[in-house]
Amino acid sequence: MSPASRQGIFRTLLEKEEKKSLASYAAKSGESRGRAHPEKEHPYRTAFQRDRDRIIHSTAFRRMEYKTQVFVNHEGDYYRTRLTHSLEASQVSRVIAKVLRLNSDLVETITLAHDLGHTPFGHAGEDELRELMAEHGGFDHNLQSLRVVDYLEEMYPDFRGLNLTYETRVGLFKHPELVREAERRGMGTFHHFLSPSLESQAVDSADEIAYDNHDLDDGLTSGLLKESELDSIALWREVKTRAGARSIKDPNIRKFQIIRGLINLEVTDLVQESLKNIKKFGIRRPQDAMALERFVVGFSPELEKKRVELRTFLKNKLYRHYRVVRMSDKARRFLRALFEVYLSKPEQLPPGSQKRLKADGEHRVVCDYLAGMTDRYAQDEYRRFFEPFERV
Repeated sequence: MSPASRQGIFRTLLEKEEKKSLASYAAKSGESRGRAHPEKEHPYRTAFQRDRDRIIHSTAFRRMEYKTQVFVNHEGDYYRTRLTHSLEASQVSRVIAKVLRLNSDLVETITLAHDLGHTPFGHAGEDELRELMAEHGGFDHNLQSLRVVDYLEEMYPDFRGLNLTYETRVGLFKHPELVREAERRGMGTFHHFLSPSLESQAVDSADEIAYDNHDLDDGLTSGLLKESELDSIALWREVKTRAGARSIKDPNIRKFQIIRGLINLEVTDLVQESLKNIKKFGIRRPQDAMALERFVVGFSPELEKKRVELRTFLKNKLYRHYRVVRMSDKARRFLRALFEVYLSKPEQLPPGSQKRLKADGEHRVVCDYLAGMTDRYAQDEYRRFFEPFERV
């Protein structure tokens, strides 16, 4: 037997192990709907593992290191970026997947890809591009993530994009309306669903857990939030007591222990409630969950109520803090000015973008270019265009 054949047997063993160890309702890599462009299977990686590796090696993934979560990159090195957020969300999502016996490789893959389409400057950047593109096809970061992996990444000689499996691509959709919008835009054909796959649902929940808790961390570290204010929130007080954090004198250690306890509480509640729902709704196959008009993976009503209070606090005290509003408003002015200057003379775009102008149209090409920028690059471009003595 040749070395290649022996390696091929290793992938087959991994696929067999999935069938043995994963739940009947989990996605199996050996049963994937495949890729848009047929490729020979890898000898010792499953299809979903291969997807994950392609994402990690992509240009868009590296750029997330310098894309804002809440705090603009130059505000400090401590604060989360899209990349660190994706890694933290991936850790949480893998734990959820393991307990629910979902496909953790697919869950990790979707998590690492879910923010590839995000703009610079966080949600302010997305809001601005959505307004600028309102009459030109719109903008949604989930659909932009699909556009990145399907079209904008160029790494292979025989096709555009990363040629990921169907399950990874459709896993980027959080709700069924995105499927219809993707098809309307000619981004592929998908099997319609009422709810996303269980793996995608796990990613969505992990995403929420990760950004709620690291926004608390960043908000406290920045001084925009005060622990005394958080003591008015029931969930914070509950975990603070459980963690024995009231007796911890060092504020940084106290903060870490409370946030650690929050993550653990949320994950534990989520997996317990989700296991109840799986049994309650008789979920036996992957498509069973997708036929329901509600998520199966979710928090208990009791914890969800407490989370609403915490998230409302973050919205009012952090996201609407005057310093964050200033950062967001300035970011939107940057992007709007750049959008207008590129649109007025598309010849100022780099060659790679110019060659797509005829096929994709000026507005979409400019939108793609801006969405792919890091915070720092967008700021540098702004200076090059509008500072009279800056080199171009």
